[in-house]
Amino acid sequence: MPTITLPDGSQRSFDNAVSILDVAADIGPGLAKATLAGAIDGKQYDASHIIDEDVSLSIITTNSPEGVDVIRHSSAHLMAQAVKQLFPEAQVTIGPVIEDGFFYDFSYERAFTPEDVDAIEKRMQDLIKQDIPVERSVMSRDEAVQFFRDMGETYKAEIIESIPSDEDLSLYKQGDFIDLCRGPHVPSTGKIPAVKLTKLAGAYWRGDSNNEMLQRIYGTAWENKKALKAYLHRVEEAEKRDHRKIGRKLDLFHIQDEAPGQIFWHDKGWTIYQVISQYMRDQQRMRDYKEVNTPELVDFSLWERSGHAAKYSEDMFSLESDGRQFALKPMNCPCHVQIFNQGLKSYRDLPLRIAEFGACHRNEMSGALHGLMRVRGFVQDDGHIFCTEEQIQPEVADFIDFLHDVYRDFGFEDVIYRLSTRPENRVGSEEDWDKAEKALADALDAQNLEWEELPGEGAFYGPKIEFSLKDSIGRVWQLGTIQVDFSMPNRLDAEYVAEDGSRKTPVMLHRAILGSFERFIGILIEHHEGKFPLWLSPVQAVIMNITDKQSDFVKKVENTLKKSGIRAVSDLRNEKIGFKIREHTLQRTPYLLVVGDREVETNSVAVRTLSGEDLGSLPLDELIERITKENASCGLPE
Repeated sequence: MPTITLPDGSQRSFDNAVSILDVAADIGPGLAKATLAGAIDGKQYDASHIIDEDVSLSIITTNSPEGVDVIRHSSAHLMAQAVKQLFPEAQVTIGPVIEDGFFYDFSYERAFTPEDVDAIEKRMQDLIKQDIPVERSVMSRDEAVQFFRDMGETYKAEIIESIPSDEDLSLYKQGDFIDLCRGPHVPSTGKIPAVKLTKLAGAYWRGDSNNEMLQRIYGTAWENKKALKAYLHRVEEAEKRDHRKIGRKLDLFHIQDEAPGQIFWHDKGWTIYQVISQYMRDQQRMRDYKEVNTPELVDFSLWERSGHAAKYSEDMFSLESDGRQFALKPMNCPCHVQIFNQGLKSYRDLPLRIAEFGACHRNEMSGALHGLMRVRGFVQDDGHIFCTEEQIQPEVADFIDFLHDVYRDFGFEDVIYRLSTRPENRVGSEEDWDKAEKALADALDAQNLEWEELPGEGAFYGPKIEFSLKDSIGRVWQLGTIQVDFSMPNRLDAEYVAEDGSRKTPVMLHRAILGSFERFIGILIEHHEGKFPLWLSPVQAVIMNITDKQSDFVKKVENTLKKSGIRAVSDLRNEKIGFKIREHTLQRTPYLLVVGDREVETNSVAVRTLSGEDLGSLPLDELIERITKENASCGLPE
């Protein structure tokens, strides 16, 4: 007589063993219809799984995040089944769930075409309509190897051979298709509500470039057709907002093969970069940060002492000179400890806040490089706070306030908070980890923020809070972080004189708000679709003449605006004014200023905005006042 405890604390007792689906049906027919699987004492099982003892059960439905993962997992198998029916000689390899979808890699004698993908998707829809039951079975490792070899699935057999021989494996069968999988899966193919294949790509077998190139088919699946449609709209919007395309169109930056993963900033892009740098400098200065600059090339022994060499040596660029091994710094923190160590510090000097826009380099894999988002050379808005244990919680709370102010000025209001706790491989005492995790949690609670815990996701030296933003089309970007570190200051001999005269090791808080400038600017480009707020726009105003008679006045206006701190340019080309306006509109210039004979006579300009608003003719001083106030509303000084 199993007794089932549900998430709300209520219990249901049964005379006989029951399946997860039976429990859902006992609660109500609507729940049974939506049930895909269940979590028993935290572990997920198929809806058909039999319960014969007292357990805690959470039912996984179509409309839950866990349910969507089950749908995507099952959709991958559905796609593989369709491929095998249409292309029997194709071999099935690996097909995991990924963010927003799934993929499967196939080995086939020829390249799949877009027409093939259409046919596969059509067959998938046919299989959904057939509502084929999905059944789980168990085999020993050796039986499974032989089973897939007999089917001609050599890749699958190779995967299974790498599994320990004493393990039993679960297989899932739907109609004429069977594959290895840990599950859970939907009860039947008809439970997959909305699926679409999205693209073709290549992928090396097991990610090794020495192996065969396979064909990867990507897809996405959602809890209903409305969610699928919304996702496809986001993908379309993301394509329009691709920072690489907008960067070329607006002449912001470029990348070329001679410097992989590094950015050639053009004048307009570098202007945005400098505006952000100055903004962050001003914000940090108001919060008592000391800006520093440290060497990019550092003796490798420092990275060994800090612990980074053991963890990140493969990602570091190194070279030898004068018989010594050096590395380009992948992060700034060990160098900041060297600054702290210059001169004996007292408890009265703490907290000591150090900031650097430090140029760093990491040897990212070439296949992972992606525009501004993933680079090898980058600059962090890096900062480190040296403090006592008692100062951790207030310093973290102040940092959260700082971070909120910055994000708000850049147009981000929706922040997600996650606390990453101790990983399995870590340094430091359990007592230190307890204190650090509690301080971070207390800081979040003191701000009345809702946050999620990510067990085991902390850095090897300490726990951290991660701050993620939602952009204008709903994508989530992880940006800011603050991490508590009891280890590195001790490794690098940092100490201060405590109030009782003893020598103590300071706590080190690693913090960043923007992350890397490169990635943050890429996110800004896509968030704003290149239509930057006025204070970030590389060109804030363009002055255009109608005929050559107004050229001198146009240059006078340009100089007047520049002296007032406004980024202005002239367009004196012998082109029709309509052509000029269209061109600068496409360049996302916020203020379009037109000068004709009347404006010359009245010392004014005809003003249009990027949004299409016609402000008529404005005197120059009135226009300057308007732009200056608009800049100030974004946190910039008037």
